[in-house]
Amino acid sequence: MKLLKKIIIVLLSISLISGSYVTFAEEADEQTEADVLSLQSKSAIVMEASTGRILYEKNADEMLRPASVTKIMTLLLIFEALDEGSMTLDDIVTVSEHAASMGGSQCFFEAGEEQTVKDMIKCIEVASGNDAAVAMAEHIAGSEEAFVGMMNEKAKELGMNNTNFANACGLENEAHLTTARDIAIMSRELITKHPDIKDYSTIWMDSIIHRTRRGESQFDLANTNKFLNQYTGATGLKTGYTSQAKYCMSATANRNGIELIAVIMGADTKEIRNSEAGKLLDFGFAKCSIYNDTETLPADLKIPVLNGIKENVSFEPITDNQFVLVDEKPEMVIKEIVLYNNLEAPLYEGDVVGVVQYSYDGKVIHEEYIYAAENIEKLSYFQSLKGLFEKTLMIQ
Repeated sequence: MKLLKKIIIVLLSISLISGSYVTFAEEADEQTEADVLSLQSKSAIVMEASTGRILYEKNADEMLRPASVTKIMTLLLIFEALDEGSMTLDDIVTVSEHAASMGGSQCFFEAGEEQTVKDMIKCIEVASGNDAAVAMAEHIAGSEEAFVGMMNEKAKELGMNNTNFANACGLENEAHLTTARDIAIMSRELITKHPDIKDYSTIWMDSIIHRTRRGESQFDLANTNKFLNQYTGATGLKTGYTSQAKYCMSATANRNGIELIAVIMGADTKEIRNSEAGKLLDFGFAKCSIYNDTETLPADLKIPVLNGIKENVSFEPITDNQFVLVDEKPEMVIKEIVLYNNLEAPLYEGDVVGVVQYSYDGKVIHEEYIYAAENIEKLSYFQSLKGLFEKTLMIQ
């Protein structure tokens, strides 16, 4: 009996030691992954834009002050309003006293001054004008407070779960917080849904005309994002700085059709911010490659339709289908054409009739829908009888 007790104690001890070892090993792996780039910034992340896949992260869910990187959400709502048709680039924006009173980076608008939406976007994106951001917020929502409500609503819609906006421009506020992951999410929404932002984010130098009671004067705009001229393929997107937020940035870049988003928060210096954004992008581009399928659908593919005036429906061709691989080997990608079962007339042009799936290691990594290229009417009762009669004659 004593021997049995000793054996049990020994086995329990081994189990506890093994459990501790596994825990320590897991922690060591996590630490190794976090330190792979030896970043000094508080928080960082790099995302592949077309899929939203995360390639690297460090403290990506820590809620921090974003400074003027906030303006990405402001710009997103501006471009949504343009797409919806509720305003145009030529619309006139009148600067209020509240907007003109903004401190920090600004374009020095006077209360009552008028500017076009297009020039306001330049001022927000290129010069990071707080006054321009608030003026646009008021133009869209009637007040900055109402616009902030829209910002937070959009953040929820996008799944930015650790974000709370308190203003439209990023000035210091204890309640104004977000994360590197959430910044990457809203950056992706902006650049993929509204690619015209790059017409502004890549401007190096420009100018606007101040029109006030004292007359007209030119105001030069210089891009606050010096990273544009420091990194090959850089396309934007927004920098930020306050004494409490320190140096922040959402950096976008495109090389050979691969688009990445790198977010840095809480860097001690501008040089560290830019250097570490470059490290993130280099790391991401090294992991990514383009998969190119030039023969997506065979020309003789038959897509049957039940009870239609035609037995098969023609389909829209898919040519030069490209997507991004992350660490996957192109030769191990498996392609499968999946046609929807029991497609029945009536069928309409644009209806989804199947999907091309690309899998890697048993997981679907990309899909392309197959669309009908024509309308297929349903057979009438008499057409059905006629078809049945003709088939009967053929059998005889």
